[in-house]
Order: sequence, then structure tokens, then C-alpha cells
Amino acid sequence: VPSVKPGYLRPLVPEQAPQEAEPWTAVMADIERVVMSGVTHWQSPRFHAYFPTANSYPAIVADMLSGAIACIGFTWIASPACTELEVVMLDWLGQMLGLPEQFLARSGGEGGGVIQGTASEATLVALLGAKSRTMQKLKEEHPEWSDTDILGKLVGYCNKQAHSSVERAGLLGGVKLRSLQPDDKRRLRGDILRKAMEEDTSKGLIPFYVVATLGTTSSCTFDALDEIGDVCNEHGIWLHVDAAYAGSAFICPEYRHLMKGIEKADSFNFNPHKWMLVNFDCSAMWLKQPRWIVDAFNVDPLYLKHDQQGSAP
Repeated sequence: VPSVKPGYLRPLVPEQAPQEAEPWTAVMADIERVVMSGVTHWQSPRFHAYFPTANSYPAIVADMLSGAIACIGFTWIASPACTELEVVMLDWLGQMLGLPEQFLARSGGEGGGVIQGTASEATLVALLGAKSRTMQKLKEEHPEWSDTDILGKLVGYCNKQAHSSVERAGLLGGVKLRSLQPDDKRRLRGDILRKAMEEDTSKGLIPFYVVATLGTTSSCTFDALDEIGDVCNEHGIWLHVDAAYAGSAFICPEYRHLMKGIEKADSFNFNPHKWMLVNFDCSAMWLKQPRWIVDAFNVDPLYLKHDQQGSAP
């Protein structure tokens, strides 16, 4: 960790951008003087906060290749290799973890994987999918309800030990999110969740989303996924599994008992950029039914249309 104080950088550089280009040697000298003096070295063997990243030769070479190709993959035609490689590699990765087939694109069903920037992003995306699915269902049952009526009633749940980004997803998604008190081993259990849902339903609220954490940030505890999955499946509630930190461990079959009940989830996420020596950012997310997210946020401008539309993700 550098020994600089906040605001260290401004005095080291000019007030305005230079009018004339500078020689490469001067630029490199500035890198040492200005940048390196203020870098926290996440890839150092002496760095024990957060997580290590960008510390393998393959990942560094991959970053260089990625920078050189510089594809902008916002639609299949914008870079077919980009879309297709992502789909296939996430199938590889899902198989390595032992994910159920319905999460994989190769199953021929709806499911598949997608790379997000962070687990926080995946939690928000899943919440938005859950919100969209619930709203559509409720509007069919109660055509007289407006969006505002429904939004005010929606409530999601997580362990009090869940990452702060789960709470933030609720704020960004404009819905209530309850942090539930875990058991004495800091695990969220099925009976705790069921009780909270029953309380809320009796108040006229509508449970719609649950986040189960496998490997909490503060103590690496594992929520009782199997029990939580049963409660969610009974009530048709979207279950998102946040395995951001510990998910890589499921590559080892001897740790997979910790993900028992994964087949009951709607979405699953973990971060290869934490344990797998993959450069930041690479957060892998799998969805059984991506259509709830795709359809909810699909805008189809003329400039993104192409001949293969609909036949590629």
C-alpha cells in the first residue's frame, strides 16, 4: 500500500494538458513519479486485503490480446467471435463447477452464461429480472394494478451477512430489501426466510427475490441453499446465488456439498477474477431464463439490427 496522502497527485502534474507532445522517456518518467508512487499492488504476494488479481502470465497476455483486438461486442454482428466464445467458455466453466445442465447454453434450452463486470452487477441484473417477471405475472392476475401499486409492495430478502451490494441493488431497483438475522453459524436458513415472508405477506407485501450467499464477505459462511431453494420454489420466487468469493472452490468436487440445492436457483454468480488468476474484471453469471432480463431491457434501435438477429444471443 503506498504511503501517499489524499490529494498527493495534483501537485505532481501541470494544471492543464500540454500543448505539445512530450518524448516517451518523459512520459515513462511521469509514470514512475506520478502513477507508481500511488499504486496499491493488488497482485503482490504481500497484499492480504480484498482479493488478488492480474497476477498470472496467461491473464496478462490475454489482456494484451483483448486490447489489441479491441472488439466492441454489443451485438453478435459487432464481433461474432466475442459473443460465441463467451457462450462456449461459460459452458466450459459451468461444467468445471458442476452446474446443472439447465444453466448451460449447450443444453439446448434457454439457459446460458454471461460475463458481468462484478458480482454487484450480477446481483442487480438478477433483481431486475425478478422484478420484471413478478410484475408481468401480477399484471396478468390483477390488470387493474399499476406499476406504482406493484412496486410499493415488492420485497426481497438476504442474509444480514450478505455483501453491501445486495442492499444497493434494492436501492437501485427501487424495491424494499430485508436483511434477515442468520442462525448462530451466521447462515440464512429456510425457516428464518419462511417466517419473514409470512410476516410480509400478512402485511400485504409481495416477496419476489432472494439472495443466498455462498461464502460471505465477512466470514465465508454458507447460507442453507437447499432449504432456501425449497421455500423459493414453493412460492415461485426468484433465487439468486451469490458465490462471488468462494464459488471457485466448487471446481473441487469435495467442496460441492456447499452448493447443494443449486438446481433450485434461477441465477448463479461467482468471480473467476478472485481465485482463478484471471484479470479483473470477470464475473461469471448463469441464468436459467435470461429472457426476463433480455426482454425487460431490450430496446431495438435500427443501428443495431442485423440479418442474424434472433439466431444468436
